Amino acid sequence: MLGGLIMKLNYSVLMSVYYKENPEFLKLSMDSIFNQTIMTNDFVLVCDGPLTKELDKTINFYQKKYKNILHVVRLEKNMGLGNALRTGILECKNELIARMDSDDISKPIRCEKQLNEFKNDPSLSIVGSNIVEFSENPDFIESMREVPEYNNEIIKFSKTRNPFNHPSVMYKKSDVIISGNYRNVRFMQDYYLWIDMLTNNKKGYNIQEPLVLMRAGNNLFKRRSGKEYFKIQKNLFKLMKEKKYITRFQYIKSITIRTLSSFAPNWVRKNLFKNILRKKVSE
Repeated sequence: MLGGLIMKLNYSVLMSVYYKENPEFLKLSMDSIFNQTIMTNDFVLVCDGPLTKELDKTINFYQKKYKNILHVVRLEKNMGLGNALRTGILECKNELIARMDSDDISKPIRCEKQLNEFKNDPSLSIVGSNIVEFSENPDFIESMREVPEYNNEIIKFSKTRNPFNHPSVMYKKSDVIISGNYRNVRFMQDYYLWIDMLTNNKKGYNIQEPLVLMRAGNNLFKRRSGKEYFKIQKNLFKLMKEKKYITRFQYIKSITIRTLSSFAPNWVRKNLFKNILRKKVSE
């Protein structure tokens, strides 16, 4: 079945949007998908609760322009990203699904490169890529987040850090569902999913070039702090330990590091991300 889908180059796109999103950012993001070198035939946009008039106006424009492609799913109330994506996965009609965030930008060749990886290795379940980050202007790149390439490296990396850049991935719908689909957790829906998939023997690969431009800024560092964020991280590593994916020592080490990171001043966390967890990009 999958081989036939790849031959036809059919894939779905999954995006979620909620009322706080910027309509201009949404336009840039959707345009980057509709301008792919290989066009999707199924764009699933989940509206996570009521939206602003400006966002609805933007979505209506694309519905008219791409009426046979854009499939809008509206949730009655805001359910959170995990639940929105969990619903959206089930609405996608193709086996291969490209994730996309509503404020990021995909390079035109992104989906074609990912489809080629699935064609070359049908055993793959997830194909991601490196990303570059910008604050305001996508022409001014600030940093790059590199992730490991091969599955054995991805497994090792995943025991301490998120092994995929969520807005960059394309995955198999059936493998996401059989692994439990997205969980209803805040902030780290993707990391939980990767662990569920990797512990279910699903194979990953990361293309070693940035195929997505990700919008970052000070809020990125602020969100990754505080008691709630720490608790979510702790529960994730506890899950890894219960699955015997990591040892007790690895669990204690990871929790210690995340305690320091979650409760450190924002400027410390910002420097950590920019100088250690990210690669600087030369002008």
